Amino acid sequence: MMSIKSLKASHILTAALLIAAAVFFVRSRYPQTNSSVLDANGAAHITRVIPVPTTISPEAQASLRRHYSDNASTLADRRTRTDTWQIGAGKSSRAAYPVNIESLTIAGVPVRNITPIDPSPHPDSVLINLHGGGFTSDSGSFTESIPIANLTRMRVVSVLYRLAPEHPFPAAVDDAIAVYRELLKAYGPQHIGIYGTSAGAILTAEVVVRLRQLNLPMPAALGVFSGMGDFSRTADSISMYNLNGLTGSLPLPDDKPHDSEYVGSANRKDPVLSPVYADLSGMPPTLFITSTRDLLLSGTTILHRRFLSSGVDARLVVFEALPHAFWNDISLPETKEAYTIMSNFFVQQLTR
Repeated sequence: MMSIKSLKASHILTAALLIAAAVFFVRSRYPQTNSSVLDANGAAHITRVIPVPTTISPEAQASLRRHYSDNASTLADRRTRTDTWQIGAGKSSRAAYPVNIESLTIAGVPVRNITPIDPSPHPDSVLINLHGGGFTSDSGSFTESIPIANLTRMRVVSVLYRLAPEHPFPAAVDDAIAVYRELLKAYGPQHIGIYGTSAGAILTAEVVVRLRQLNLPMPAALGVFSGMGDFSRTADSISMYNLNGLTGSLPLPDDKPHDSEYVGSANRKDPVLSPVYADLSGMPPTLFITSTRDLLLSGTTILHRRFLSSGVDARLVVFEALPHAFWNDISLPETKEAYTIMSNFFVQQLTR
């Protein structure tokens, strides 16, 4: 019979072998060194070991450790999944940020009308939300509007604009303009703000350029939350990150035009489609928000610099380590901070 000492030694040896095997597996499967090699065109072929930083909240660190699948699907499947997620996330947002919600039609355009539970101290102000979703689905009409309506205690009108590819540019811009025109009948432009995330952030800049072309009064404030303003070129961060930052597949960059479903046959340097080519002087005060693992980090900062160089009151906030539109996850302390920054900005600008 094996002695207790021998049994313990056997267990220790087995554990050591398992640890050694695990270390070997990790080292053989995952790169352990940093490298960068430039090809003849200057493209960098890199290997980086990037740990989860301790500069963010424990909740955000846990989020970065999650694995996300990249299952390909049809547009119909993506829309169904996005709608299901948006409804569920909207319920969570509403539990954390109580509001009233109703469906309306404004100027023939369907909208979600989000209002504070308590009597609003800002009845003369309204915010227009242009939701994200890659121009092809609704990935934010609840999650982007509910917290802002609660925190600003203002009415938020989330525009359910027509989607690509069935309705390419400028259909979504036209729908937002129609809602804006109608709201001007009840609100002074100095009490209207427009904002959005991702595709909605891009639309926000597009809409305000179109407003100028139409000689309509400018709103009081804009929120460009993880967007861009140039469909004619691919910026740096898109080559480094995907929607979930560094989690999941990272497709190889190519020279193909992006977002063709939305752009359609339009000139990619059209100043409405790509506001970096527009005259941006005199634009309203604008808050830009992004994060360091956001695939639209470059696009957001490039557009911010164009606003700055045009003399606009343009403010930029960059969060640490988090991926694209991280504020859709209300469990993160950084999300609470982001929504507070957004809401404080709008209250400041719309209630002067």
